[in-house]
Amino acid sequence: PLVSRQVVVNLIGNTTTETGLRIQAAIDENAYTSGIKVSDEELASLAIERDAFHGEWNYRLIPRKNDE
Repeated sequence: PLVSRQVVVNLIGNTTTETGLRIQAAIDENAYTSGIKVSDEELASLAIERDAFHGEWNYRLIPRKNDE
């Protein structure tokens, strides 16, 4: 059973794929400021590639070229 965050991290960290991909996982104990807002303009300027499956959770930010 998932009785703690550490158990979840251990399960994720021990994951491998058929092709041999290994995963590293750790608990992030840092404190982050909440409530930071991103404007619609800032969000629209990002190159976001959303996955077909749950694109609201699964997405990539595509790096900008240096001349942008």
